[in-house]
Amino acid sequence: MPVQKHQYETWLSEHCDAVSTIELLKAHRPYFEAIPSLRRSDESVIALPFPLVRLRSQILQRGVSGMEVGTGETLCLPCELGVMMCDPDWKIKTGIEIFVFVHRPEEDLSDLVGRWRKTQVLLSKDYEWVMPHRYRHIISEGADRLYPMFVVFEETLDRIQRGLIGMNLPFVVETHPLPVREDPVELASAEIPSTSE
Repeated sequence: MPVQKHQYETWLSEHCDAVSTIELLKAHRPYFEAIPSLRRSDESVIALPFPLVRLRSQILQRGVSGMEVGTGETLCLPCELGVMMCDPDWKIKTGIEIFVFVHRPEEDLSDLVGRWRKTQVLLSKDYEWVMPHRYRHIISEGADRLYPMFVVFEETLDRIQRGLIGMNLPFVVETHPLPVREDPVELASAEIPSTSE
């Protein structure tokens, strides 16, 4: 059975914070060891779902997947999660950035790896992160080192996993279905005044 949209969406909803991102990084030891402070790991890792960057140089690429991006343009990277390491004392970003790519429904190997390659092209020039308000105080310059991490599901085709292994790209297999929280949402209802007398 192929990857279902609800699996993808559930994974996203469960991995948008520093704590769950750290758990993900534990699956690939070199990334986990790059966390500046394990005692203050929640202050050492910044997780940005569908991250935005502002490019400082124009990118003009011809060819099959050609793209043109103007100077100063803001764009959303084609990854699910951007992960930055941050010194918890100095509140500055270190030089390592990790980009997490989750296998999407109906996506094949070339599409999945192609998103990583597109990210590499987009970030090959000077850029800065468009930081959420909570992290505005952190210097948001681009990093020297970019690393990928892929997440696949048990239902992901074997050829995708073989391809990632062959390309020496780190990945984790999401083996246990995440619990779907279907908590009832209480909506505040305002009384509508009656117009009849």
